[in-house]
Amino acid sequence: MTKAYDDIINLPHHVSATHPHMPAIDRAAQFSPFAALTGYDSAIKETARLTDERVELDEYMKDVLSDRLQIITDQLKEYPEISVTYFQPDEKKNGGDYVTVIGTVKKIDEYERVVVMTDGTRIPIDEVISIEGQIFETM
Repeated sequence: MTKAYDDIINLPHHVSATHPHMPAIDRAAQFSPFAALTGYDSAIKETARLTDERVELDEYMKDVLSDRLQIITDQLKEYPEISVTYFQPDEKKNGGDYVTVIGTVKKIDEYERVVVMTDGTRIPIDEVISIEGQIFETM
């Protein structure tokens, strides 16, 4: 009984006269997996990332913060060390994070409505939800 490839099974391997031999590593790359949905993993991670909702302060808390900013302004030359917690909006989705910064105040810019710390951090006054420090314990 003759088999289908008996006529060519013992022939030498064909070598192309026009195309160079491809290295095994390049041949393997042809069959390696690929990402059909480029960016899908990062999109899933971004969707799963949690953000906090902004807390709206009542008038009493706004007055307390305003009073504390005034105390800091009055004692600015003493470089008071404070802890400020503020809302930092997320650039990619709704919500954001609450950030706490501890440091000394350099100035309070009423025109731009920011608290400038000595390390250069600029904190938007309208996003502040809490200001703490030893400067307020004597009051």
